[in-house]
Amino acid sequence: MTSNQIDIVYFAWVRERVGHPRERISSRATTVMELIDELRLMGPEYEAAFADIAALRVAVDQQLVTFDAQVGEASEVAFFPPMTGG
Repeated sequence: MTSNQIDIVYFAWVRERVGHPRERISSRATTVMELIDELRLMGPEYEAAFADIAALRVAVDQQLVTFDAQVGEASEVAFFPPMTGG
């Protein structure tokens, strides 16, 4: 299995817990959930950010997707809390 370079973008409290707004990582993940599992291993701040995935939404290449979505050739994955109306 080869690794893919993915830009990861964090918004709102996810960014606050991780400590930065974006980063580029090398990942072997094929799904969003596998990517989250890899991110959790990067340190306690990532574990905290991804502790409750029910409180997260994700977009792959700017398309809202579910956690079982493929990330294989994705160039960007963004994590953010659910949006509320206003």
